[in-house]
Amino acid sequence: MSSAFSKQRKKRILATVIVLVIISLFIPTPYYLYQPGSVEELGTKVTVEGGEKDPSGNLYLTTVLSMRASNIYYLAYGWLAPHTDMRKVKEVRGDLSDEEYSRLLKHMMESSQNHAFAAGLRAAGEKVDIKPTGVFVRDVREDTDAKGKLEVGDVIHQVDDQSVSDSNAFLEYLSHKKSGDIVELQFDREGTIKKESIELVPLTNSVNKAGIGIVTESQFNIEPSREIRIDAGDIGGPSAGLMFSLEIYNQITPGNLTKGYEIAGTGEIDMDGNVGQIGGIREKITAVERAGIDIFFCPADIGPYDSNEKDVLDEVKTEGYKVKIVPVKTLQEAINYLEKLPPKE
Repeated sequence: MSSAFSKQRKKRILATVIVLVIISLFIPTPYYLYQPGSVEELGTKVTVEGGEKDPSGNLYLTTVLSMRASNIYYLAYGWLAPHTDMRKVKEVRGDLSDEEYSRLLKHMMESSQNHAFAAGLRAAGEKVDIKPTGVFVRDVREDTDAKGKLEVGDVIHQVDDQSVSDSNAFLEYLSHKKSGDIVELQFDREGTIKKESIELVPLTNSVNKAGIGIVTESQFNIEPSREIRIDAGDIGGPSAGLMFSLEIYNQITPGNLTKGYEIAGTGEIDMDGNVGQIGGIREKITAVERAGIDIFFCPADIGPYDSNEKDVLDEVKTEGYKVKIVPVKTLQEAINYLEKLPPKE
């Protein structure tokens, strides 16, 4: 009897363990894993009308591979895998839903491409027409009437009976309002026009005394002097802006900017060619080193909280990487550096 009882007990314990293991597969952890991603050649992704592509040397964008640690086994892998950074979901996406986060990444990539069009063409001396198309909602404050009515990714076109084409016009209209006032917003959400009445809240550390309680930026449409096509695939975010603009400039100006070198880089770009900080710089430089790249452009540290330049130089020194690091503040600095390079032997 005791032997049979012992076997039954072992079976129950084994069954319990199996159930717990299966359950653990479906319990997500509050972490994302970040690892070195791909280094992707831009000549096949960017095509400029009337431009020329030189097969001697290439420009590359860099990516970070990100994945949700969907269970404790992925999390354990993240602890053990080299060159893996773990970040809490809250740090990565705040309180955004999956849909809002997807819209934000798509907007950031589209904006990055538009900025690259403007910066690259302007650097080459060509004309670019910039037309504002609305007010993009980047964030919605929790303790406001707007929460639940507006979502990240909405594009506001009208407040009350006033059309607003950019953030400045939107803020100017609200500057004449006070806390407790009601405004009616008309906005586009993924192709559907919606209307909501929203009560204004008091603002601190702001020019306006009252507002919606949202973070906005102007959305623009770029009308370039020539057609430009970018096939970014499923790459999201703004960090390819610098390299997109360099590729555009390289295709429409005489000569070959790369001079036979393999050149990668990362950094946001604005329409005036200023380079901004990005995330995942340590993972990106590891991907670049593995790909055998000669030169890597990174955003220069300018402000007191900037760290891209410091981080990438520290990673190169710690890991003994051979790639040449070139921090830049602007697109023009990157162009000037490449123009002074001797041809690769």
